[in-house]
Amino acid sequence: MSVRATARLRAEPDGRDGTALPVLESDGPLALRRTRSPLAAHARVTVVGAMSAPLNGDRLAIEADIADGARLTVDSAAATVALPGARADGEPSTYTVDLGVGEGAVLHWLPEQLVSAHGSDLHQTTRVQLAATARLLLREEQILGRHGEPTGALTTRLTVHRAGRPLLDQQLAYGPGAPGGWDGPAVLGGHRAVGQLLLADPAFEDAPLPARLPARLLGPTAALTPLAGPAVLVTAVAADARLLRGILDDAMRELLGGLKTDHDTG
Repeated sequence: MSVRATARLRAEPDGRDGTALPVLESDGPLALRRTRSPLAAHARVTVVGAMSAPLNGDRLAIEADIADGARLTVDSAAATVALPGARADGEPSTYTVDLGVGEGAVLHWLPEQLVSAHGSDLHQTTRVQLAATARLLLREEQILGRHGEPTGALTTRLTVHRAGRPLLDQQLAYGPGAPGGWDGPAVLGGHRAVGQLLLADPAFEDAPLPARLPARLLGPTAALTPLAGPAVLVTAVAADARLLRGILDDAMRELLGGLKTDHDTG
C-alpha cells in the first residue's frame, strides 16, 4: 500500500530579531522537528524520517513558506533512501518540495543525500519561488546506489523563479530508463555521486556577476557557473558521498565568505 503524506511549515519574524514557526505540521514518514540553530536569528527545522520511505508508489511532499524577513535553515537527520517496493498504480514514487521565500527572507535548504537504491523508481521535484530581495542557499545531492549495488531509476528536477522570472530549470535522469549516455564519460564518467549547490543573493548585484564570480572549474570534477538573477550554481560529481560533500562544503565556504549578508551571521 502506497503512502501519501505532506509536511508543512511556515516561518515568520518573531519581532525580537528572531524567527518563529507558527506552522510545523508533520505527516506520515515526514516528521518536522525544531532544533537548535548555529546561526544567529535563524530558526532551524530538521526533517526526521519516521518510517522507511519513499517506496515505489509513495507520494511525499514538503511545503515551506518563509515569510518576509524570516530566516530559516532546514536540514535532515539522515539520508533519504528511495527503496524498491510493489507499485500501487504502475507509477514511480514522487517526492515534491515547494519552497516560497519572501522579501528580505533567508532560507538555507540543506538536506542530507538522496540515495537511489537498486530497484527503486523515484521522481524528485524541487520548486522554489523567491522574492526579489530573498536569499537562498540550496544543496541537493544524489547517491546512485547503495554500497556495492547499481542505482535505481531516478529523475530530479529543480526549478527556481526569482521575482516571477525563471532563474534555473534543470532536470537530471539516471539509471534504468534514463536517456543513453547518463553514465558515460560526458556525464558521470563512472562517478556514483552528483550534487548541486545554488546560491541566490541580491548582494551579487553590487558588481556584474561574471566579473565577481567568473565561470571556472573547482577541481577536476566540479564547476562554478554564474546565473542571471543574480545567482551562482556549483555542480559536482564524485566517487562517493563523502567526497561529494567535501567538494560542495568547500564551495559553500568560498561563496559565503565573499558575501556580507545574513547567510553567515552567527
